[in-house]
Amino acid sequence: MASLKIKLTKSKIGRKVGQIATIEALGLKKIGQTVIKEDTPQIRGMIKKVCFMLDVEEV
Repeated sequence: MASLKIKLTKSKIGRKVGQIATIEALGLKKIGQTVIKEDTPQIRGMIKKVCFMLDVEEV
C-alpha cells in the first residue's frame, strides 16, 4: 500500500477546535514536523479538512 509523507507548515494557534483535533489526530504537534501515514480514505479525508496547513507528498 502507498504511503503519504505529511508535514505541518502552519501553526495551529487561532484555528477552529475541529482543525486542531484533526492535526493532532494525524500525529502532528509542531511546525515542520513530518509523519508518514498509509494512504487510506480516512487519512485522505483528514488531509482534505486541513490541506491549507499541510504539505503532502506520496512516498
